[in-house]
Amino acid sequence: MFESEYLLYAYVTAIGFCAAGLCTSAWQLVTGLPLKFGLQAEHSLAAIFGVLARVMAGPVIVMRNAIRGAAIEGRAPLWLALSTFISTLWSFFIGVIMLELLYRL
Repeated sequence: MFESEYLLYAYVTAIGFCAAGLCTSAWQLVTGLPLKFGLQAEHSLAAIFGVLARVMAGPVIVMRNAIRGAAIEGRAPLWLALSTFISTLWSFFIGVIMLELLYRL
């Protein structure tokens, strides 16, 4: 019983991380720039869309920054582990939202 629940949690987390990756890739395809947490929008509609894109793509941005920090800047492995934990939880919540939206449609 417990194994199937853990597999379900892992599946939902994978769906969330894949959705975040698709959002990040779509942003880079459209704008030609990688998605970052900084927001520089001139119009309110662009700002709202930018915030929604960053919320959706947050796990990928966090992991990209954590891996760069560990590889280039030589940060402690603890920061990579904490970033992985945050990214996993964030991906799980995005996966729940995505599955709920698909279920409602």
